Amino acid sequence: MAVLLRSGALPARLEGIEERRVCGGLGADTIATGKIGSVVGVMFILIFMAMAYGIFGLFADIVLIVNLLMIVGVSALFGATLTLPGIAGIVLTLGMAVDANILPFERIRDEVREGVPTLRAVDYGFERSTKTVMDGELTNLICALILFQFGAGPIRGFAVTLSIGVATTLFTCLLLTRVFIDYYMNGKSKKIGYIRMK
Repeated sequence: MAVLLRSGALPARLEGIEERRVCGGLGADTIATGKIGSVVGVMFILIFMAMAYGIFGLFADIVLIVNLLMIVGVSALFGATLTLPGIAGIVLTLGMAVDANILPFERIRDEVREGVPTLRAVDYGFERSTKTVMDGELTNLICALILFQFGAGPIRGFAVTLSIGVATTLFTCLLLTRVFIDYYMNGKSKKIGYIRMK
């Protein structure tokens, strides 16, 4: 009996009732679904910005796409693996990037309503909203660092993506958007009719 127990050759019948297998394909399917959801969300954001802010919204859309490409590029540079938490970090970053564009646009709109000349309104809009945008992004960066320090594997992936997104958002929204607007204005006092005043 002792020999049979050690060899595992007890004459006992095993009847299979149910068999389940879990493979890597399930993870791939989840990531693919997350990608589709992210693309749909980004499309809605792009449409909203174009409808709400006209040509400025189109500039914000271009900057948003550049921001997305920069996040993916920097992540690939560091050898980060795209996971579901990483996709969530990218989507959250794009949402914050939209907010970072809306703040100066709304400030410009307020200045124009008060009768400030167009070019000066653009200057005031970016100058007076920069501190607010930077405060918000700094808060997000602190949260991301805390998550990276104390979180587990998936949480760390989310924190890495979020941290990269904070840096790229500050660059694209505060610098690149302003470059597009300045180039469009071309040093002329144009009327901002494309920013809806309602």
